[in-house]
Amino acid sequence: MQKMYKILDEFIAYMYDKRTGSEATSDSYYRDVARFITYLEDNQIKDLKDVDKGIVFAYVNELRSGDITRGKISNSTYARNMSSLRSFYRYLNERHICDSNPFLQFKNVHVEKHLPDVLTFDQVERIFDVFDLEKPLDVRNRCIVETIYACGLRISECCDLLLNNVDRRQMIVRIIGKGNKERIVPITDALVEKLGLFKAKLTEAGHMPTATGYVFLSEEGKPYGIRTLRNDIQNLLREIGWEGKASPHVLRHSFATHLLENGAEIMSVKEMLGHSSISTTQIYTHVNAERLKQAFKKTHPRA
Repeated sequence: MQKMYKILDEFIAYMYDKRTGSEATSDSYYRDVARFITYLEDNQIKDLKDVDKGIVFAYVNELRSGDITRGKISNSTYARNMSSLRSFYRYLNERHICDSNPFLQFKNVHVEKHLPDVLTFDQVERIFDVFDLEKPLDVRNRCIVETIYACGLRISECCDLLLNNVDRRQMIVRIIGKGNKERIVPITDALVEKLGLFKAKLTEAGHMPTATGYVFLSEEGKPYGIRTLRNDIQNLLREIGWEGKASPHVLRHSFATHLLENGAEIMSVKEMLGHSSISTTQIYTHVNAERLKQAFKKTHPRA
C-alpha cells in the first residue's frame, strides 16, 4: 500500500507543477484518489494494475451511496471525484504503470450550474466599515479584504502576494495565478491609500514583511495561511448578516459582476480574473442579467 501512496504523492506533485499550481485543487485531488486507494486496501487489492471495470463499478456504487463519504454526495462532488481518478489513471498510463484507464468507461453526470453569490456594493462597504483603522491588525485585515475585492483575487493569490509585485506608483499589481500564469491588474486609489496606511502601521503590528517578501503576514510574522484567511472572511460575511454562501470567492465574484454592471468589456474582465476561457467569465453576464431582472420586477410599475 505504501507504494500506492508514494505514486499518489508523485501524481500530486506533478499536477501541482504542470497543471494547477493551486494548493486547494491539489488537496481535492489527493482526497479523491486517497479515498479510492483506501477502498482498494479494504478489499485486499494491492496493485493499481489489478483495478478493472468491475472494481471501479463497485467503488462508484459505494461512492454514490454515501457509504464511504459520510453521507450521499452531490452530482458536482461525484463529477469531481471521477475527474480526479481519470486524471490519476491518465498519469499512470503516461508513466507506464498501468496500461488502461478503467474510469474512462464511466460517463459524467449532469451537473447543474448555479449562479455565483454576489454582494451588493453597499454590502462590500459594510464589510469595510467593520474594521477600526486605528488598530494595526484591523488595517492589515481591511487591506486583505480590499485587495481581494479590488483586484478579483483568489485567496491563494492574496496569500502569495509579494511586495515586489505591488507597484503603487504605476497603480498595478502583478499576480501569479493558477499554473504560474502571470497577469497584471490595475489597483484603485482607495487601495493604494490603504496600502500606504498599512505600511505606516507595520511596526505597530510587530513585524515588517520585508524579511519574507510577502505583503500579508500572520500575527506570528509568517505568510498568511489559506485556511486562516478563508475562516476570517467567512466570519466577516456572517458579521454583516450575509445569507449566501460564506466563501471568500464571493468577493472575487462581486469584483467581476460589479465591473460588468458598470460597463467593463467582458474580455478585460476575463484578463483581470486570469480565466483561460471566455466561457468561464460569461457566467458573470448571467449574474448581471439576473440582477437586472430582479431590479426590473421590483421597480417597474407594469412588471
